[in-house]
Amino acid sequence: MPALAVLLISPVLLAAGTGERLFLAHCAPCHGKSGDGGIGANLATPRLLHAPDDEALRLVIVGGIAGTGMPPTRLTASEQRDLVEYVRALGRVEPETLRGDAARGEQIFRNEAKCLQCHAVGVSGGHVGSDLSTVGARRNAAFLRQAIVDPKSALTDKFIVYQRYISFPGNFLQVRVVTASGRRVVGARIDEDAFSIQIRDYSGQLHSFWKSELKELHKDWGATPMPAYKGVLSEAQLDDVVAYLASLRGDRK
Repeated sequence: MPALAVLLISPVLLAAGTGERLFLAHCAPCHGKSGDGGIGANLATPRLLHAPDDEALRLVIVGGIAGTGMPPTRLTASEQRDLVEYVRALGRVEPETLRGDAARGEQIFRNEAKCLQCHAVGVSGGHVGSDLSTVGARRNAAFLRQAIVDPKSALTDKFIVYQRYISFPGNFLQVRVVTASGRRVVGARIDEDAFSIQIRDYSGQLHSFWKSELKELHKDWGATPMPAYKGVLSEAQLDDVVAYLASLRGDRK
């Protein structure tokens, strides 16, 4: 039985109000049962990046967000109102209490862990990894910690239904190509259509190829150049880095 069908008949859904039922059916698989994030953004926060007011939130629900994993959703006007009200209620919660120190975490992030070699924060950093300038508004602390100690766990292993709504860096996909002349390029897929593919290699250089000129094209689902920091950073250091990342909400340089 499809997962959605199971959700629709679960006792939790039957006991929930309309907004909660809609959220569990349509949103929880990505945003978490409590809305505190997963592969989707953290919604249990008073300020949503793409939805500063109720009407903006409704438009995001209905139309999705281009270039991300957020697809459009077909709901009636009444269902839209109920879901908006429920999502707003998720943001009226106490903020997470984090054990770490954000200032120490920033120094570890920039120095020992050397994260800016690949990731950007504001105007600083690289472009091979995802931009982390607003990651604290998009991901909860548990997800951030897991992504640091086991980066592969934070990657989507397939796009399926949402493929046409997803682009880098919303979901990372490593690709390897070999041209007809034997040239090899490995990097992150930036964009792709039926005829061409664009790649940023791990030195930061951009490449664009016509698929007709490629001898090989491999998509490495679940692969990432990011090292796992389990055993590299201490538990206290991990706490500090998570606190720093959680503080990144688009208001830092």
